[in-house]
Amino acid sequence: MYRIPEGFKLSVVIPVYNEIKTLSGVVARLRATQLPLEIVIVDDGSRDGTRDLLASWQNDVEGNRDLVIILHEKNRGKGGALRTGFSRCTGSVVVVQDADDEYDPQDFRKLLQPIVAGDADVVYGSRFTLIDGPVQHYWHRAANLLITKLSNWRSGRALTDVETCYKMIRRELIEQIGPTLRENGFGIEIELTHKLARMRSVRFYERPISYAGRSYAEGKKITWRDGLWALWCIARY
Repeated sequence: MYRIPEGFKLSVVIPVYNEIKTLSGVVARLRATQLPLEIVIVDDGSRDGTRDLLASWQNDVEGNRDLVIILHEKNRGKGGALRTGFSRCTGSVVVVQDADDEYDPQDFRKLLQPIVAGDADVVYGSRFTLIDGPVQHYWHRAANLLITKLSNWRSGRALTDVETCYKMIRRELIEQIGPTLRENGFGIEIELTHKLARMRSVRFYERPISYAGRSYAEGKKITWRDGLWALWCIARY
């Protein structure tokens, strides 16, 4: 148990691409945390009706004061959407939330604690420590572990899950490295990690989170090509 500081706000950046089936539920789950939130939704050129949903939220200003909605006319990838979202955050701490149901926002409180307590500047939610959830596909997990090990070798940080969505970061750090980020796709996970790791004073922390991975039939977007690009990003950054 710990107290959220007076005036604290958590900025949650949601990159969205064709997530009409799950986006409303994700926003509801975020609000259910009862944390002081700023929800920054960046629609990355959706064509499945997501934009109509967002337009209805924009029209209901009174009921959606916690939302900041940004529209990309063309798809720029997860990295492009995150870069846009980061630039609009005003909260004390920033975290990324995917627009599907793989991650549970109820984990935010335990990820926040080390930052609020002054023990960490960056907290990663790990899917691979003290696992408690659905069994994952072998090759997906094996690829994640390989990328994490290679990333650790280059960054000097002993993380267990570099590709996790739940990266919680003090906003002042995002403001420092945000203008330098260049990756448009999933390579943003590696670039962001390595640029934070190069800031030697930054204190990393890791905590276990719940995870319920979805299948490609359910809309999962990352592919083996993104895995190969992650390897390139490890060498590049």
